Amino acid sequence: MTRIHHLAVGTPEVLRLAEFYRDVFGLGEVARHHDESGSLRSIWLDLGGSLLMIERSAASRERVEGVGGGLFLLALRVGVEERNHLEQVLAARGHAVESRSAYSSYTRDPDGNRVAFSHHPREPEGAVG
Repeated sequence: MTRIHHLAVGTPEVLRLAEFYRDVFGLGEVARHHDESGSLRSIWLDLGGSLLMIERSAASRERVEGVGGGLFLLALRVGVEERNHLEQVLAARGHAVESRSAYSSYTRDPDGNRVAFSHHPREPEGAVG
């Protein structure tokens, strides 16, 4: 079976973005990598069986609104009871919840990437849609 090994997000400010995902969503730090000059190159965070790699990049991309080409959303699985708590944590940090659906809340990380936290029920394995 094929599964996601990692997702990588580029940013000019690795530490700031990694701290957002660590502090708001509780993603544990797995590793830090430095370049040959000793500068921070990446921080890897645990996504529960896969990794979120926050990688240093020279530039950021344009902000995606709604559904965009390519990857346009990072959706994290949370429990029903966690959703309201996360909305409160984000509000306290100055990050607005842009929209809500029956199962998901949508916000932006410090770089403007769209992030959801969702308790949407998954289809059972082997289900055909």
